[in-house]
Amino acid sequence: METVNIHEAKAKLSGLVSAVERDGRAVVLSRYGKPVARIIPYQPLKRSRTHRELSNLHYSGDLTGPTVEEWSDA
Repeated sequence: METVNIHEAKAKLSGLVSAVERDGRAVVLSRYGKPVARIIPYQPLKRSRTHRELSNLHYSGDLTGPTVEEWSDA
């Protein structure tokens, strides 16, 4: 994993992004020698599966409409 100081990264951002894209390795950005951020390759989020107990959930009515319930100040 390559470490680059932020001042250098500002000057070479396009090249750093290209290297991350090409090689698939992360680049760590540092300020005063301390790591502060990381440039990593983009990976689309995987859609999680619905828990099997939730797949049997049934509802009725309009879930996006206003409710007629009144809430008391308890």
